Amino acid sequence: MIRRVVSASTIGTALEWYDFMLYGTAAALVFNKVFFPAGDPLAATLASLGTFAVGFFARPIGGLLFGHLGDRYGRRFVLVVTLTVMALSSTAIGLIPDYRSIGVAAPVILVLLRVTQGLGAGAEYAGGALMAAEHAPPGRRGLFAAIPPTGNALGVILATLVFTPFTWLPQDAFLSWGWRVPFLVSILILPIGLYIRSRVDETPAFTETVKAGNRSNAPVLEVLREAPGSLLKGFLLSVGPNVATYIPSVYALSYVTDNVGLAAAVATGGLLVANTIKLVTLPLSGALSDRFGRKPVFVAGAVLCAVAAFPFFWLLDTGNVILVWLAMVVVLTFANDLMLGSQASMLPEQFPTRVRFTGVAASRELAAAVAGGTLPFIAAFLTARTQGTWAISALMVVMCAIAIAGALGVRDGRSVPFTDSGEGADDGTAPALRHTAPADRGL
Repeated sequence: MIRRVVSASTIGTALEWYDFMLYGTAAALVFNKVFFPAGDPLAATLASLGTFAVGFFARPIGGLLFGHLGDRYGRRFVLVVTLTVMALSSTAIGLIPDYRSIGVAAPVILVLLRVTQGLGAGAEYAGGALMAAEHAPPGRRGLFAAIPPTGNALGVILATLVFTPFTWLPQDAFLSWGWRVPFLVSILILPIGLYIRSRVDETPAFTETVKAGNRSNAPVLEVLREAPGSLLKGFLLSVGPNVATYIPSVYALSYVTDNVGLAAAVATGGLLVANTIKLVTLPLSGALSDRFGRKPVFVAGAVLCAVAAFPFFWLLDTGNVILVWLAMVVVLTFANDLMLGSQASMLPEQFPTRVRFTGVAASRELAAAVAGGTLPFIAAFLTARTQGTWAISALMVVMCAIAIAGALGVRDGRSVPFTDSGEGADDGTAPALRHTAPADRGL
């Protein structure tokens, strides 16, 4: 069953993040030319990246909504719903007429569909990692929880493989219909994802919670009341993976084309290389966190991201394809995966079963809204205003320091059982679940 759960979580996450990351690529390369009036190129780029950010502001809302449903009705139910929401939204984006056809209605519809995407994505990471973590055998939670996030990489690889050939079309053809095809493919992928996710069992931890009658009636209120410290620390540490993800995977796409003058295929090719390596580095990071602890692995990734913040843009500025790809791999793969792989089990270990989905989704997705969705927009603005990249590099360093502070504040929960009969105790003999989140004792 654990193999089936991990496979279903990973493949389902890949299909869902194909939709979400496809938008990021198109926002950097297409939407500023298709959905906004011609004129100031910087204004159009900022507006396009702004629509990318809108989806992130919807993610905390989706995290709270679907987190509530996941803690009340089960993890599997939520993952089926979110997959459907994402696929239908992406398909609809591929059908929106351009600005010349319907004027301001085009970006308005785009924003509404991006919000819908964000609602679905707000529960995807938490749900996938949680399914694997709550099914994982003792001592291997870090490894198994880190495998579903490789679905993010698979989704980016799939989006890149589908999207890149269309960038080779003549620009008129690419901007008129070529970019739409990858979005329309989403409707073909949906039945596959639904079939895969319908075949997995609910997690033992949630099943035991239901049998014991310990489900929370109001998970959002309960986690705010009983585990505010866990939420805050989870939010802070989640800033790091967002920095190491969206600067190289979104902003770098527009930077190397608009500022360095490279072809779009160079940037998307770098994403393909970096995300292919992720298929190894993410599970490896989870396994290392089982061996050495969650915090040391996470902090190592945050430090590497901070150290690489300035060299990252120096390498991009060379215009050398190999060095551009190296920059992406160092930040997006090595630095990010040390954080992301250990975070996958670290966050669930801070919350009891009855509010775990809500706690993980809320802390992570709020950070995604504040740090992830806004970063490409902020980076484009700072680069234009400072005539360089030093300001955004400095901001990356500060945000990595914030993530380190959050990670150092959490406890190492490797030995904490994920069941109501043993939560909060290392030996599995504790009585029924207490309402106080284990991570907040002594706060």
